[in-house]
Amino acid sequence: MAINDFRAQQSANKGKTYFLLASMGLLTGLVAYAALTYFGAGTSTFMVPLAVGISLIGVWGSYYGSDKLVLKMTGAKLIQREDNPELFNVIEEVVIASGLPMPQVAIVVDTAPNAFATGRDPEHALIAFTTRILEVMDRDELQGVIAHEMSHVANRDTLVSAVAATTAGAIAILSDFLMRMMWFGGGRRDRDSNGNPIMLAVSLVVLILAPIAAVMLKSAISRKRESLADATAVAFTRNPAGLRSALEVLAADSTVVQQKSTAVAHIWIESPLDGKSVSKMFASHPPIQERIATLKAMESLGPTAN
Repeated sequence: MAINDFRAQQSANKGKTYFLLASMGLLTGLVAYAALTYFGAGTSTFMVPLAVGISLIGVWGSYYGSDKLVLKMTGAKLIQREDNPELFNVIEEVVIASGLPMPQVAIVVDTAPNAFATGRDPEHALIAFTTRILEVMDRDELQGVIAHEMSHVANRDTLVSAVAATTAGAIAILSDFLMRMMWFGGGRRDRDSNGNPIMLAVSLVVLILAPIAAVMLKSAISRKRESLADATAVAFTRNPAGLRSALEVLAADSTVVQQKSTAVAHIWIESPLDGKSVSKMFASHPPIQERIATLKAMESLGPTAN
């Protein structure tokens, strides 16, 4: 049955996420080893913890205050039930189906149809909608969007993103520090005193390419979490047609949200920046047509059931 197929997709996407996170950890170790090989123990022992520490402070500080930070960055305003009782009714339907707490609800005044969810855990979740998405989508489509966003909350995607961002940030900071030291002569004594020339060359290549690889892995994790959210949304609603139709509405509208900061582009149901990506490998979302095709395939399997 369709729901079983979506559960298989959920399991597969979770497995791929864990693999990608492990790959980022391996890449971090590779960068640390390259630093040790090229600069010696003295420099590396100091620089690796420093890079990780700086990244942790920045990313995890944002993680714990993600709901308040995103409100400021997107211009979203919190609303209450009396402001939009119909919207709250649909959200409550998904809350009951998912077993999650009721999130805070916010509105972004914008001409592009879009929505996002954030929050460090289900008890601090926030779900926001642009004014345009509430105008153009019917109840089933809106339910699909809400279920997708609530799935991000259920799957702890803010936490997963924070882990990926911390690792990618540490790699970028460490590589940048070491490359600057290289050009300005830092660590030259350790480098010149010993070491295989081939290994030194390989270490140099690793330091140059590692930040690019980290961004690619971070983007791949984001794409898998989007696919996982689509699958989880159908598990909540038992209605792949609703989300599929909602994505078709988004695909047909070329308007992008005005608040298109790179820092929060990945949290929208349709990224405002992926259209400008040089390659799919750097996109935070799977192509929307691929997502639609997957949902159509689930519809063709017939009614969902437990």
